[in-house]
Amino acid sequence: MRIGLTGGIASGKSTVANMLRERAIPVVDADVAARKVVEPGQKAYEQIVAYFGEEILLEDQTLNRKKLGQRIFANEADRLKLNRMVHPEVRRYMLERVAAYEQEQAPAIVLDIPLLFESKLNDWVDKTLVVYVPYALQLERLMARDDLTQSEAEQRIKTQLSLEKKKQWADRFIDNSRTREETEQQLDAILQSWLS
Repeated sequence: MRIGLTGGIASGKSTVANMLRERAIPVVDADVAARKVVEPGQKAYEQIVAYFGEEILLEDQTLNRKKLGQRIFANEADRLKLNRMVHPEVRRYMLERVAAYEQEQAPAIVLDIPLLFESKLNDWVDKTLVVYVPYALQLERLMARDDLTQSEAEQRIKTQLSLEKKKQWADRFIDNSRTREETEQQLDAILQSWLS
């Protein structure tokens, strides 16, 4: 079974992904894929440097993520252009990993995709699971985690579909606004119902 794991920025999706790994369920992470495909020498890296210029590189020639992030979060056209360069490569990388796990006959494979619904990738998976927190808590966590002002945090949250919408579209959701133990209990109950 392929499970699509999603959430929103600062919702705790990575925490749930780690819980899945602890339960020996392979996780194919879109963020890891996104970092791999923009390493020097990769196709997406070459396209990004050609479009955005060398001023978005660090001294070691890797991408200056902070500088690139500031540019794309302030400019919708640049953000969309970057997505068109990176997303096809991320998808290729992820599907290769999924195929390898399926060859090993893993009973479940989790595809950790922050923009699962936005990218219309829900047809890649059999079930969708959203990690949910209320908006006020999401905002508070993001400001604390990334040392952002309220308006910077709001701007980043707005680039994604709301967690309320994702929750409606998902097969199941985990409310990650309470304790780690409560999150784990919800996860275990969902896994039991899906995998038994």
